[in-house]
Amino acid sequence: MFEIGSFKNPELLWLLAVLLPLLVWFFVFRHKDRAGFNFSYAPNTKKYSQINNLSKLIWKLRPFLFFLRLLGLAALIIALARPQTSSVSTRTKTTKGIDIVLAIDVSSSMLAKDLKPNRLSALKKVAAEFVGKRPNDRIGLVVYAGESYTKTPVTSDKIIVDRSLQEVNYGDIEDGTAIGMGLATAVNRIKDSKALSKVIILLTDGVNNAGFIEPQTAADLALEYNIKTYTIGLGTNGNAMTPVAYNPDGTFRYGLRPVEIDEELLEEIASLTGGQYFRATDNSKLEEIYEEINKLEKTEIEEFTYYSYEEHYRSWLILGLVLLVLEWLLKHSLYKSVI
Repeated sequence: MFEIGSFKNPELLWLLAVLLPLLVWFFVFRHKDRAGFNFSYAPNTKKYSQINNLSKLIWKLRPFLFFLRLLGLAALIIALARPQTSSVSTRTKTTKGIDIVLAIDVSSSMLAKDLKPNRLSALKKVAAEFVGKRPNDRIGLVVYAGESYTKTPVTSDKIIVDRSLQEVNYGDIEDGTAIGMGLATAVNRIKDSKALSKVIILLTDGVNNAGFIEPQTAADLALEYNIKTYTIGLGTNGNAMTPVAYNPDGTFRYGLRPVEIDEELLEEIASLTGGQYFRATDNSKLEEIYEEINKLEKTEIEEFTYYSYEEHYRSWLILGLVLLVLEWLLKHSLYKSVI
């Protein structure tokens, strides 16, 4: 909030120019209008000598009356122009909110190292940045592998979403890639949303090989509820160092495996629901994809500006009247007695 000084009727300030001829008259022509005067006193009387000197001093200060009148008129003109202070504040209102669900594949293949340090860690970092750029939207989180569940319902609390993202790890649910289950869970999470726009961002690095809901069926549900779905295939072209077995200590043993992504299915889901399909082959490409989605799904924000005015003409009006009254009193009392 900030304040701006202004006048309600600034055009009336031109009346101050009327006072300029008075100043000219005072300094140029006033001597022609001066009246002489004489005081009668007894030269040898000290009392009358003092009175005479005081009267002369008062008479010399007589121009003070003119400036009192001039300042009084100037103050009244400023009061007529109505000086005021305007306080300006702005408020924003979301006129088109978006509900977004991130559906994330957490199968073992998401630990492949073709993205650094691995696919899942790279995704969590980029997804967190994406969430941070959507301050006016509600966001939810669905994770899936061989099955699926809602990690976080749609919420405007980005701290909760970010914390949930950091908690996403492999091993919490049965391994596999149930794309249909992940999409269906995401649809179920926002199908009843009152938001004007509903979006799912589904990411996977494989092919549908688990779950009891077919991806095409889940896509039809998304279409029925007018939910736009963006799909992302994650993985390099060719082979990638991927978990292939467990070591005796429970850690993964890695080996080169071909990257297999059902791009045809992902393109079909995106096309059917009005979204787009993207392929992320490395970290920078993954960042570019989420940035592109961020640009495509713009939340409409309306800004309102509020003005409040505080009037200051009263103080100028009182000042002007005080000066004019003071000039009148002096003219008809003190100065009248010496003329």
